[in-house]
Amino acid sequence: MSTAADVYRHMKELFGTDPARGQRRRERPGSGAGRAGSQPFEPGREPRGLGDVIETLTDELGWSSPLAKSELIEAWAEVVGEETAKHSNPVGVEDGVLTVRCDSTGWATQLRLMRGEVLLHIERRYPDAGVEGIRFLGPDVPTWKRGPRSVPGRGPRDTYG
Repeated sequence: MSTAADVYRHMKELFGTDPARGQRRRERPGSGAGRAGSQPFEPGREPRGLGDVIETLTDELGWSSPLAKSELIEAWAEVVGEETAKHSNPVGVEDGVLTVRCDSTGWATQLRLMRGEVLLHIERRYPDAGVEGIRFLGPDVPTWKRGPRSVPGRGPRDTYG
């Protein structure tokens, strides 16, 4: 097996060395001493905090909305309170609608009554999340439509009278 040094020597033999390498420097367009903004203490040369730089980067790359959505889901307990958060779980935000899965239909109904207040709190705290509505779902119920003992027809309702 060849080492990196062997590979380097082989490439050097094939391509040779550039005697002027390191001596000439390419000038970049506009990189002179008279270039505006290149002097110390000129406007735009002030140091910026890391938080400001990251915020600018996320805005330029269009990451603000996905980050705000994930922050909302992470901070659900702060949005609705600890007790309510124990019985509800945000699933995700799709097309401006936050979907929340609740432990019981009672909790889903209670949260539906509080929808306006929760939505207002979300819009104030996470405006970049783009949440325009909230959908509260109860727990998943078992279905009798599929499974090893299913039969075609109306199902268990047909024997109720």
